[in-house]
Amino acid sequence: MSDTIPAADQAAPKRTRNSAKTKASILSAARVEFADRGFEGARVDAIAERAGANKRLRYHYFGNKEDLYGAVLLDAYQEIRKGERALSLDQYDPIQAMDRLVRFTFRHFLANPWFPRLLGTENIENARFLKTLPDIKALHSPLVGQIAEIIARGNEAKIFRRDVDPVQLYISVAALGFFYVSNTATL
Repeated sequence: MSDTIPAADQAAPKRTRNSAKTKASILSAARVEFADRGFEGARVDAIAERAGANKRLRYHYFGNKEDLYGAVLLDAYQEIRKGERALSLDQYDPIQAMDRLVRFTFRHFLANPWFPRLLGTENIENARFLKTLPDIKALHSPLVGQIAEIIARGNEAKIFRRDVDPVQLYISVAALGFFYVSNTATL
């Protein structure tokens, strides 16, 4: 008689449930899939497989493909805005503050090449999903306010022009980093 337990009687190890970890895994997998394949080309089966989660959990946590894509976009914007807030630009003189913002933006795009690809997809979609995100304007406002304050302080110090539009300035800063990363294959 053998002391080993037959394979049929051995229970498979139970995977502990961790909803936060599963949601984060699905979001991360979706980010890669949407950045690599665009909205139209992304497949929910591939997202579930990459996340190591079943499709039902993806639907449970994020709803349909459109809702998941919106969650990925929102998460991407929240991530870059969190990094910008961490710069604490108000504690630096205007030149140092702008230098830090420009360097951060460029480095963020370099370190996260999925971000320009995701933005490229959303531009192809004519910002169809971005326009539906209720929190997106609130994410942009603090940064625009910070840039306006830096410009004002720089103008008082007679180093920046007074008539600089903070939105247009940020668009220019982002454009330089975006273009460099988004077009590496064709440059």
